[in-house]
Amino acid sequence: MDLESGVYRDTIKKESWKTVLTLAYQSLGVVYGDLSTSPLYVYKSTFDEDIQHSETNEEIFGVLSFVFWTLTLVPLLKYVFIVLKADDNGEGGTFALYSLLCRHARVNSLPNCQSADEDLTEYKKENTGLTPKSSFGSSLKSTLEKHRVLQRVLLVLALIGTCMVIGDGVLTPAISVFSAVSGLELSTEKEHHKYVEVPVACIILIGLFALQHYGTHRVGFLFAPVVLTWLLCIGAIGLYNIIHWNPHVYQALSPHYMYKFLKKTQRGGWMSLGGILLCITGSEAMFADLGHFSQLSIKIAFTSLVYPSLILAYMGQAAYLSQHHEMENDYRIGFYVSVPESLRWPVLVIAILAAVVGSQAIITGTFSIIKQCSALGCFPRVKIVHTSSKIHGQIYIPEINWILMLLCLAVTIGFRDTRRMGNASGLAVITVMLVTTCLMSLVIVLCWQKSVFLAICFVFFFGTIEALYFSASLIKFLEGAWVPIALAFCFLIIMCIWHYGTLKKYEFDVQNKVSINWLLSLGPSLGIVRVRGIGLIHTELVSGVPAIFSHFVTNLPAFHQILVFLCIKSVPVPHVRPEERFLVGRIGPREFRLYRCIVRYGYRDFHKDDMEFEKDLVCSIAEFIRSGSIGADCANGDCANGDILNEDDRMTVVGTCSTQTDRIQMSEDDADNRNIAGPSEVREIQSPPPIKRRKRVRFIVPESPKIDRGAMEELQELMEAREAGIAYILGHSYVKAKQGSSMLKRVVINIGYEFLRRNSRSANYSLSVPHASTLEVGMMYNV
Repeated sequence: MDLESGVYRDTIKKESWKTVLTLAYQSLGVVYGDLSTSPLYVYKSTFDEDIQHSETNEEIFGVLSFVFWTLTLVPLLKYVFIVLKADDNGEGGTFALYSLLCRHARVNSLPNCQSADEDLTEYKKENTGLTPKSSFGSSLKSTLEKHRVLQRVLLVLALIGTCMVIGDGVLTPAISVFSAVSGLELSTEKEHHKYVEVPVACIILIGLFALQHYGTHRVGFLFAPVVLTWLLCIGAIGLYNIIHWNPHVYQALSPHYMYKFLKKTQRGGWMSLGGILLCITGSEAMFADLGHFSQLSIKIAFTSLVYPSLILAYMGQAAYLSQHHEMENDYRIGFYVSVPESLRWPVLVIAILAAVVGSQAIITGTFSIIKQCSALGCFPRVKIVHTSSKIHGQIYIPEINWILMLLCLAVTIGFRDTRRMGNASGLAVITVMLVTTCLMSLVIVLCWQKSVFLAICFVFFFGTIEALYFSASLIKFLEGAWVPIALAFCFLIIMCIWHYGTLKKYEFDVQNKVSINWLLSLGPSLGIVRVRGIGLIHTELVSGVPAIFSHFVTNLPAFHQILVFLCIKSVPVPHVRPEERFLVGRIGPREFRLYRCIVRYGYRDFHKDDMEFEKDLVCSIAEFIRSGSIGADCANGDCANGDILNEDDRMTVVGTCSTQTDRIQMSEDDADNRNIAGPSEVREIQSPPPIKRRKRVRFIVPESPKIDRGAMEELQELMEAREAGIAYILGHSYVKAKQGSSMLKRVVINIGYEFLRRNSRSANYSLSVPHASTLEVGMMYNV
């Protein structure tokens, strides 16, 4: 299956019941692994220090009531019934909300945006670009578009949520695996178990991260049975405990017990909310992983299985604890103490497997969100390995994987207890939810064009709940909550420095573009020898001639007969359809053989390998030549005076080879294979018989419409150049703050950005460029 085109077949999900139920089953292993393991540590973290379990049971029933209503209001009401509807063409997560706002309010942080991007199919959603109906919505939209400061605040808000997700990628594996392994307490002596738990947890974590490079392309069917078994297990044990120990525990679901709990415990009860918060750990995954499933499948899985199983599990633990106030072995309150003794070992094994599944899901999600940040220019370039040739979105980032592993081991060894891990994880989780609530309020007004009253009600209701939990988590700053703040701060600094440096570099390119008049004055030969071949000059500019081109012309003795200014950029949509991938135009008159090709990718798109990309690129230029939609204007010399100010209007949208069956196709055959006949309805333009060439290139051109002789000659020359080979010409930039810059700017650019640039992947890596075909020319940027 073609990975790229398969994305769009998958997104048009046929909502048959079989498909929906299959997706719901698969979502158990991907979406709900983290959420389903929360019963392992919620009660233990809640009762660890702040409150005590007394004979009156007011504390345990109050905690159960808080857990029930928190699970009902946040995952069920907020995410299942509201937030899931705010998808970005089927994709979810923090960047999906930010992307929606970028398109509706034109607050995009990407510098090389074009008006042509707004014509993309996925860019056009219902109500996109329309003025909000309410006067407040209109004024809010215009205020965001006018003030750059507000746009930066919105971007930083989205990045804070993203950084907290990355921090959760460190904390969730640690607390999940450690909590699962803590069941060994009941099977080993007290003085021995503390020497067993940490090594066993570390071994499991090392194995988990070491296996990441094999990929998770079978994650749904491989992990879903584990989570399904775990949910049925905790649900059944919970039901048993309810029936056997306290059938009247359901009464504790009344909100009255929350009031009694806070009235009795006061400050200790408020501080214990940081432990109760952990019951919704992993809820954000329902929205973040929306792109792999459908809204209906996620809703069915949660409402029919996950939610009831979790409620039964928490009620069962509360029923058991309500009849047991003095614990043996000083174990105090925890999950395993409520498990019947004969089932503890099987449950321990299932719990460890479920913890691994939940950790796997958050690790994969971390890889995905870092890829999105990198695509939108907010994270240094990293090595991205696609681990599946069939399923889109399964990626592995080696550098991030090992950093996460080291940080995860440091947290596990440093804390060695679930209380401080829970404090850290809770703050990361609730911060992401607060960011989602803030962005959702803007989506309600700007994208959905609803009343501002609804947005205020949404923020007030859910924001109040989340702010209460946030304050309870933040008060535990010195008891572990500092970890996600420190991690998020470090990643946020990296993202802001990289984004700022990238913007300054682009501004330098725009301000130092080469005049088109200078280019035309060189003549068709550009003042140098033109040799056979295609030269791809990589640039970030979407219009004009980059300054580095003058360095090429003055420093190189010869240049390729076909020159293409290649810009590979990201647009604020999750996917760009293959038929809209390329924007192709001409620079100067036809005889100059200068082209511009803009390749557009969404922030979740898969970048093809170099061979397939080169074929699509050459085909797109050939189709542009055949269409002749722009050639006449430039051939007559009309381009000389415009300095390409309206270049967007003279560029043609061209798709990939696989989506353009009625257009030019390119075939590359062995030189000895001379007798391949083309279809009767097409003509073949073939290169001259090769002498020592291993392959020959031919264009298969449709009979209609007819193309003129000049275009035929241009196609012939392009074909010969393709046979001679393609060279990637890259500018190796050194960025430095210009004289007179402030101390802060010099530190950010000269030290911070330069350090990140030296230790990140080069531009040619994202192009999958073979080293033998690369030519780099150095250039100093004084920003």
